Amino acid sequence: MASQQMNTNNAQMGVQQPAVLQQPQAQQLSQQQDFDPVHRFKMLIPLLKDSLQNVMTIASLNFGHNTAIDNGLRTSEKGNDAAVQRFDKSLEEFYALCDQLELCLRLAHECLSQSIDSTKHSPNLVPTATKPDTVQTESLSYSQYLSMIKSQISCAKDIHNALLECSKKIAGKGQGACN
Repeated sequence: MASQQMNTNNAQMGVQQPAVLQQPQAQQLSQQQDFDPVHRFKMLIPLLKDSLQNVMTIASLNFGHNTAIDNGLRTSEKGNDAAVQRFDKSLEEFYALCDQLELCLRLAHECLSQSIDSTKHSPNLVPTATKPDTVQTESLSYSQYLSMIKSQISCAKDIHNALLECSKKIAGKGQGACN
């Protein structure tokens, strides 16, 4: 009887485990999509369209309300103004979505730039000498790899020297001001 309970418990846990395992995977996928600027941009576009439609609707209602007041058909009392929505809040929401879209596009552009720089400065791997028959045509030869590394080292030294020189100039200006 105890073994039957254990088998049914294991069977129940076996049924529950895939659902439990699928939930974190779905959460990870949604989190990855939240960090993907292109996916986020695609998600924000319908919201931006709705927000723009809302801004235009509120603007037309406010315009009609103000026209009625100007023509003397309505009076500007608190009760009548309560029905009219705030244009500035809807416009602020629209601008906030525009800012989010701009950030997504800038982030996507930065990611693309880094990817291009990465492939430009370190395009291919050096093939291993253990299996010469599996050499890829896209891989670098060892001499090409060495020249690339030497150029990267010289660039790093140039940057280091420029930073040292700049820090010396800043330290010199700071001491001259104190004297």
